Amino acid sequence: MRILMVTDAWRPQVNGVVHTLERLTEALKPFDVELDFLTPNLFRTLPMPTYPDIRLALTTPSHVARMIDAAKADHIHIVTEGPLGIMARRHCRKVGRPFTTSYHTRFPEYLSARLPVPESWAYNWLRDFHNSGQGTLVATQSLADDLAARGFNKLRPWTRGVDTDHFRPDKRKETGFPRPVFLCVGRVAIEKNLTAFLDLDLPGSKVIVGEGPELAKLKARYPNAHFLGHRPNDELAEIYASADVFVFPSRTDTFGNVIIEALASGTPVAAYPVTGPIDIVGDGVGGAVSNDLGEAAMKALHVD
Repeated sequence: MRILMVTDAWRPQVNGVVHTLERLTEALKPFDVELDFLTPNLFRTLPMPTYPDIRLALTTPSHVARMIDAAKADHIHIVTEGPLGIMARRHCRKVGRPFTTSYHTRFPEYLSARLPVPESWAYNWLRDFHNSGQGTLVATQSLADDLAARGFNKLRPWTRGVDTDHFRPDKRKETGFPRPVFLCVGRVAIEKNLTAFLDLDLPGSKVIVGEGPELAKLKARYPNAHFLGHRPNDELAEIYASADVFVFPSRTDTFGNVIIEALASGTPVAAYPVTGPIDIVGDGVGGAVSNDLGEAAMKALHVD
């Protein structure tokens, strides 16, 4: 079986969508499933306004249509709602080709964090986008419940996994930072709500791993925090295992791959009780969730 995955998120971007697609490719290798990818790397691109690290494809609907037809795929899955996803959906509807979609990003919240656009407008558009397919894949039950309440239909589960051979507690080592070490990993962007973590009055050290458009601003504003930038996967496994608490301050993620990487590394998680954390973290088991993030962080510190 050949599946064409149409995605506006692709390497060299570092985010949950790209990570999920990379893991999916590896997971399907033992099976008789071939994945083809239609990505921005096949076209000229331009930087996305307000986030230049993300490149958007410069192409035409007819060009995308020809590439879809040439792929001769048995099924088409539209991963993202960007330019390529929009053009792929348009072609599929025009010629009557079935397709599925997946909901990876709370685009309305991301948009409203940058521009004065009501979230309801974006949700109305997204509902029409996704409801026109055969089904929409979602990572968690709480996300499915939220989207269903907004009028999305044909929602299907597509959960996530973690490489437990790579992310393991036995990779723990001394960090050189005063303990306890409170760690956060992810894109350094406004929607990740990193200031909620950095503003906390916590003992020990705060460590941030990742890059993004807010990095320079946050480094200047929080000189006592440790910003490590991007780290390769092997080193990242050691960083997870060596932390005392993993803090996940985002309120807008749909899952949080970094949460399960931290848990696999033996590091308890502190987060808000929102989609993603409430589906993964058992309060008092794998960590703590609370509307008071500082309280959750200190509670997670004492999880056995």
